[in-house]
Amino acid sequence: MKDIYLVYPKKIGNISPEIYGHFSEHIGGVFYDGLWVGKNSEIPNIRGFRKDLIEKLRVIKPAVLRWPGGCYAETYHWRDGIGKNRPTRINWWTGFDHRMETNDVGTHEFLDLCELIGAKPYFAANLTSMTPMDIRNWMDYCLSPRGSTTLALEREKNGHPDTFDIPFWGVGNENWGGGGNMMPEFYGDECRRYGVIMRNVAPNAELYACGTNGPEFSWTQKLAPKLVNADAKFNGFAMHYYCGTKRCGPLEFDKAAWDESLKSASQMETIINRNWNILSGYGLDNVKLIVDEWGIWHPDGTGPSKGYNLFEQQSTINDAMISALTLNIFNNHCDKVRMANVAQLVNNLHCLFLAGGDQMIVTPTYHVFDMFKEHQGADAIESIVTDNDDITHRVSVSASVKNGKTLVTLGNFSFDESVEIRICPFGAEIGNKATMTLLSADDLRAHNTFDASEAVKPVTMSVDPTKPIVLPKGGIAAVSFE
Repeated sequence: MKDIYLVYPKKIGNISPEIYGHFSEHIGGVFYDGLWVGKNSEIPNIRGFRKDLIEKLRVIKPAVLRWPGGCYAETYHWRDGIGKNRPTRINWWTGFDHRMETNDVGTHEFLDLCELIGAKPYFAANLTSMTPMDIRNWMDYCLSPRGSTTLALEREKNGHPDTFDIPFWGVGNENWGGGGNMMPEFYGDECRRYGVIMRNVAPNAELYACGTNGPEFSWTQKLAPKLVNADAKFNGFAMHYYCGTKRCGPLEFDKAAWDESLKSASQMETIINRNWNILSGYGLDNVKLIVDEWGIWHPDGTGPSKGYNLFEQQSTINDAMISALTLNIFNNHCDKVRMANVAQLVNNLHCLFLAGGDQMIVTPTYHVFDMFKEHQGADAIESIVTDNDDITHRVSVSASVKNGKTLVTLGNFSFDESVEIRICPFGAEIGNKATMTLLSADDLRAHNTFDASEAVKPVTMSVDPTKPIVLPKGGIAAVSFE
């Protein structure tokens, strides 16, 4: 048996709702096979977006949605996506068939999507192939008051007189790689230059500097001095980390691959702590961590389109466990992590949805976000697990309190053994009623398809808060006490 001690007096901090954020890039089938079907489509839609997907997204309370990339952002010009006569461009990120980018979804359409699902927009600005003035003009177009500037009048002509609310802006994306292949010192100077212009237009926005590629801490070490005393006053340091295994695809894993993927995902905690310590060492404690791309990266071509969409992949209990583990890490470091965006939303890496034609299904990862959603805005409390050193028999846990209710979220890492868990409150009463939602499957490779859309789904049951609970192999649970 494993005992989990909930230490109520030890509050870690408030869990930002934006930790439960998402990412939508013009890559593969995210938009044009997934989210967007067009206003004139026979497929049920709301303002051109797939109706059933919108309704499912609303359920999980997505706090923020990032756009237009990703690496796509570094070749994107915002003017291509406004007005009636939009150009068609090459988009190398669509897939092996080399589809073109029609720009059917641009600034107005994306902000429609955010409004429909109740998410705040996060724009990734192109620092690689646009000038600071280009970005300033985009911000002017979006943020200037009705009738105040020429670009605000153009926005009104295009159908939106009032100011758009865009609170989050990334100053570039993956500038260590696809975003210009820059050295950290050079990016630091460019970041300061672009940032000061962006801050001038949006004094109250949150600006995020481009952070590390996973555990490449030398980027942080060399960039941090450039952020000290920058006039732009950066609010965040945007990191990316994709875990995974090279052993096999998402449907063929064995115990060794399962264990390897969880060990890889567990590195997120080291990445958070080391980057935070480096920034703090330069006095940048006010610059919070933004993990605006995260997930597990499998070989592509394993989703319903069978390779048509670049990086599309199926999703099993393994992907759900990676989701649970990572979200628990974020909750337990909510004093450091301001925002996180799982990559990506649909028909791609670590996605919540798979869609094509008139069909759409949710993945096991979707269910994890649904089960964990009440952590948003709650106060995280410290949770201590006994006998939790062995990766193959570890239990992932985080706990929070909101409106008098305690939510404990758990994941059993074991590939082949169940675990008995006793939840022990310390410093407060836990309540006399408890409900557990459990996501599990006898076959950990189980997944949803268009023909079997509910092969993997959670079940909810009442449990006795004074007795241990049993978490099956690979099981994920959300236990609510009141």
